[in-house]
Amino acid sequence: MKSSELAEFLRTCRSRVGPGELGLDGESSRRRVPGLRREELARLAGVSVDYYTRLEQGRSRSASAEVLDALATALRLDDAERQHLMDLGRPEPARRRRRARPQRVDPATLRLIEMLDEVHSPAFVLGRRLDVLAHNRIAGALIAEFRALPAVDRNQARFVFFDPRARELYQDWEAVARDTVAMLRLDAGRNPGDPQLSALIGDLSIHSAEFRDWWPDHQVHRRTTGAKGYHHPVAGDLTVRYQALHPADDPDQTLFVYTTEPGSASEAAMRLLAGSRSENPVRVSPVR
Repeated sequence: MKSSELAEFLRTCRSRVGPGELGLDGESSRRRVPGLRREELARLAGVSVDYYTRLEQGRSRSASAEVLDALATALRLDDAERQHLMDLGRPEPARRRRRARPQRVDPATLRLIEMLDEVHSPAFVLGRRLDVLAHNRIAGALIAEFRALPAVDRNQARFVFFDPRARELYQDWEAVARDTVAMLRLDAGRNPGDPQLSALIGDLSIHSAEFRDWWPDHQVHRRTTGAKGYHHPVAGDLTVRYQALHPADDPDQTLFVYTTEPGSASEAAMRLLAGSRSENPVRVSPVR
């Protein structure tokens, strides 16, 4: 239920904010639990303690955008956390079961990622639930040939947590895995009631101790730009810069493009990797 997700997220965020950060040091030595008290957060957000308590106990199913914005500001949430709070707190539509449309990658996007092969830039498209919808040749060489996997396994989260190659491939597997959990949390808030997402989270919780430990932390993350290190069995160690884009302004699809520093050892490693691949078409997973 969204109300319980909202309640858990508020409780978790409240526990992360130290009173000293907000100038509330007076009784910090006598606090038995970390973070703000309910009454302190309610006062900072300009709402009644009773109203905030109902939200945190799951007795209110939604809240106004103004209240959610005030809570986000008081809790010092970043942009991704603020959006997640808005997603969890928005009113649920009246009983209207909307079947999710199949995920399709636009032909122009497919052509773009194919062209990026020519400049040795791995590129791939993730959809809902971090499903891998398409990738170019060099992305398949760097990460995995998802087209060769069963349809259910063409998913980044399943690869990171279930494929033993992933722990060797990423130089900092734990950081990648934690980011993956946080990205799934963001997706869960945006697409409540998705049965395939629920099944994925269930499988990950059952079969991965790390996922089971990290999921209750309610961390959320939206990838934009950054760096990632790989330890590839053919190309060796390399570092890429990534940029995340939304093709056709579709919030359910993210295009990731990797680049390397010109003249660097990482660029040489990527060229080596590109040269090790035969000419094949863009990898496109079946539509789900």
